[in-house]
Amino acid sequence: MPDPNRRRLSLFSLTLLVGLGMSSWITRTPDVRDALGASTAGMGLVLFGLSVGSMTGVLSAGPVVRRRGARPVILVGSLLVVAGVVVIGLAAAAGLAAGAFAGLLLVGLGGGLGEIGLNIEGAALEVESGRPVLPALHGSFSLGTVVGALVGIALTALDFPVVWHLLAMAAVMAALVAWAMPGIPAGTGREEVREAGESAPRERRPSVWRDGRLVLIGVVVLAMAFAEGAANDWLPLLMVDGHGMSATHGSLVYAGFAAAMTVGRFAGGPVVERFGRAAVLSVSAVCAIAGILAVVFAPSPVMAGVAVALWGLGASLGFPVAISAAGDDPERGAERVSAVATSGYLAFLVGPPLLGFLGEHLGLRLAMLAVVVLLVVAAFAARAAAPRPRVTPPGPPAPRPARAR
Repeated sequence: MPDPNRRRLSLFSLTLLVGLGMSSWITRTPDVRDALGASTAGMGLVLFGLSVGSMTGVLSAGPVVRRRGARPVILVGSLLVVAGVVVIGLAAAAGLAAGAFAGLLLVGLGGGLGEIGLNIEGAALEVESGRPVLPALHGSFSLGTVVGALVGIALTALDFPVVWHLLAMAAVMAALVAWAMPGIPAGTGREEVREAGESAPRERRPSVWRDGRLVLIGVVVLAMAFAEGAANDWLPLLMVDGHGMSATHGSLVYAGFAAAMTVGRFAGGPVVERFGRAAVLSVSAVCAIAGILAVVFAPSPVMAGVAVALWGLGASLGFPVAISAAGDDPERGAERVSAVATSGYLAFLVGPPLLGFLGEHLGLRLAMLAVVVLLVVAAFAARAAAPRPRVTPPGPPAPRPARAR
């Protein structure tokens, strides 16, 4: 078993990797769109590759983790993200929309596999240590998006070719995989197999979705992932097309969103310990609602850019805190984490084409009101994230008082 600190750093490094890959191509989205010659709706279809890959990875990750453990799922997922970034860069250089779709498919597939494995591993470490781990784990993703975005902004301002930018970032990500994987233990999340020769059928357990509390947690994850994914997919274009910013300034606003997400997640552990998961999720949803509404209706690009920070802070803790709430079952924690994360990735599946369609007809600013509707529902559903009540077994009956003679 690796040293706990080495294990934690390895998990954070692999989550950082995903953020680097995502933000590297997101900050170059306007350049990629121009290279492909795609319309807003057409770009939504290209981004649909990310959604399809994400859902495929998420849906297949849980059963594989139960059979093989989280480690091989994390390894394969990380390598697919690296490969996808390479394909996106080559497709942009060749002007091939189908190639960009394929690259995003690989990124989504790898991200879906890796995220499930990393969340299961992080939830297990959280249970073992008794301290919040998932907010900082997701903060590492956000930190990766900040670093990747800043690099992307600088290279966009210099008109640096997209293909060389993404190939160089893929090399950095590959080096992170090589360093981090030895720190991930084998077997986390794997179910015990039956001994050879046993013929009795395995008892079929009921679906975790029969738990109404888990369904509400899944709704929270869906809404918060939609809020986060909407910014990841569309924020640079929203600022460019909706508020008239340049491509460089649009990328800078996205970097501000990523920075707000990073601050919120790294500061989130003590906040959750102090106020509890349910209260933090409710306030986060309200904060994200206020930020998105301010971006949509801001009369100036500067005000919209400032409001993005509120959007990022509100969306920062939704996914990790809800995942933590799902994983607090000592018997089926890994299965519940996988199920709830799947509901979050459903937002990544429907988000890009839905917002692209609405953006084509209403404009990207008004399209973001669909995110607000889901966040309102999440604000009320967040009560389900409160800790499970501890059931104490009944003790022996109290002795009857002796009767007076």
